Amino acid sequence: MSAASPETTAHIAFQSLPVIDVSGLRSGDARQRQKSADALGKAARDAGFLYVTGHGISSELIDRFRKRVREYFQQSHDEKMRDYIGYSANHSGYVPEGEEQFYGAKAPDRKEAYDVNFDMLEPEHARPMLGPNQWPELDGFKTDVKAYYDEVFQLGNLLFRGFALALELPEDSFTRHVNRPPSQLRLIHYPYNPDVPTDRPGIGAHTDYECFTILKPTAPGLEVMNGAGEWIDVPVLEDAFVINIGDMMEILSNGLYVATSHRVRKVAEERYSFPMFCNLDYDVRIEPLPQLISKERPARYEPQVCGEHLFAQTAQTFQYLKKRLERGELELPKGSKGLSSFGREAGGQG
Repeated sequence: MSAASPETTAHIAFQSLPVIDVSGLRSGDARQRQKSADALGKAARDAGFLYVTGHGISSELIDRFRKRVREYFQQSHDEKMRDYIGYSANHSGYVPEGEEQFYGAKAPDRKEAYDVNFDMLEPEHARPMLGPNQWPELDGFKTDVKAYYDEVFQLGNLLFRGFALALELPEDSFTRHVNRPPSQLRLIHYPYNPDVPTDRPGIGAHTDYECFTILKPTAPGLEVMNGAGEWIDVPVLEDAFVINIGDMMEILSNGLYVATSHRVRKVAEERYSFPMFCNLDYDVRIEPLPQLISKERPARYEPQVCGEHLFAQTAQTFQYLKKRLERGELELPKGSKGLSSFGREAGGQG
């Protein structure tokens, strides 16, 4: 995630998020798919944040998944630390409160998490954030969490096809590069402590690094910045997912879609949040697509390698990775530009 500060943006001054039914993207009628894609693309241009319905993921699967997550976080700290993310080969596992601290932040974010990645078992394709997941021994956890991951992963591919059509690209322009992506599902728990001020951030203002995020929150707290620089509440819609554009889609679209700043505040009750960060494959070169470059609209962004950029950001955010960097056990990818925000100058980062 890239840190961000309040400012005017390329978006309209929306006061609520658009709601888009994406069921038409599954239609066998190309005209119906294009109609749904155009609505998706308009929401991405106007707000960079939207709700999607018609996603096809059953409420029963979501309920089982939520139950397993609650069971996991109800364990003692020592039990959860048996799955500490620092023990994993692919940056998966339990993230205790205080483990993450973003560049320029005055204090760690108030949350704990469990991170689940694309469960890649072939050692020849291993990368710093790509390999076999670390799974806890809790009964049913792997089965129900992986079932949710797989369903949301397929929703991500549906949206990738929709965004391609909306940008007047071949429908598989993105999905042909989604084979072993460093796409991460985070199971985030925001504990409620009445002794802590309610305006203390759960997560500070930022944009997401990835192409886009598919989010399922359980309680209010999320705010997004509109085109007038105002913070707008994002209520929970039970049958919808929240989608937001990330930095890499901003690059790929050459700024036609701009990543939207957002934050988590007003944590006045226990809250869970399940963001799925959708990426292209680790070694894909992320740059403005040639079809979206013209004399009137030249390329606005420098190329990045998808996984290398993501790893560089992550390695400078998590305490266990920072320590490995300091000890010389880990190196940032060559050519990494470190912490950055693609679309605009961001607070403390430049």
